[in-house]
Amino acid sequence: MILFKGRVETMCADITAVSCDAVVNAANSSLLGGGGVDGAIHRAAGPSLLEECRRIRREVYPDGMPAGEAVITGAGSLSCSHVIHTVGPVWKGGSWDEEKTLASCYRKSLELADSEKLEVLAVPAVSTGVYGYPPEKAAQVVYRTLAALLPGLEYPRKILLVFFSAEGEEGFIRAVGTEKEQKH
Repeated sequence: MILFKGRVETMCADITAVSCDAVVNAANSSLLGGGGVDGAIHRAAGPSLLEECRRIRREVYPDGMPAGEAVITGAGSLSCSHVIHTVGPVWKGGSWDEEKTLASCYRKSLELADSEKLEVLAVPAVSTGVYGYPPEKAAQVVYRTLAALLPGLEYPRKILLVFFSAEGEEGFIRAVGTEKEQKH
C-alpha cells in the first residue's frame, strides 16, 4: 500500500535486510536485546550495538527506557547507518494510555529521523507482537500519527512500514482503509 503521496509504503520483509538509512527497533526497556524485532536487529547488528545500548542505559536510562521514548544509535553490522530504539506500550485493554504511548513511539522516532536528516526509515509494527497491542488498533494510531506529523517534517522522505508477515501487512491495509473511510 502506498500512502501520503508516496511518502509511506508498506511491505512484508525482514527489517534487518531492508535498504534504508535507519531501522526503528521495537525495543524493550532494557535496550539490551530480546525477542522478535528487537532480537533480530541485535543479532544482525552484532556486539557494537549492544555496547552502545549499554552506554545509553548507564548514562541516560539507568532504570530502563520508558515506553513512548526513543533514542538513536549506530547500526553496527546492519547495512543502514542508524537504529532508532523505541519502547512501545504493553496492551492492557486500552485504558492505560496505550494509544498515546504508541503515538509517542512513532512521533519521537520520526522526529529523530528528521533531526538526523535520514532519507529512508524502516519501521516495524511496534507493540503488536508479544506486547499484545491489537494490530488493527495500532494501524489506526500509526495512520493518524503519520497524517499529523508528516506535513511538518522534511525527513524522512520515505517511510517503509515493514511487516513480518503478509497477514500483518494485509491487516494494516484493512485497518487503514477503515480509518480513511471514517475521515470522509
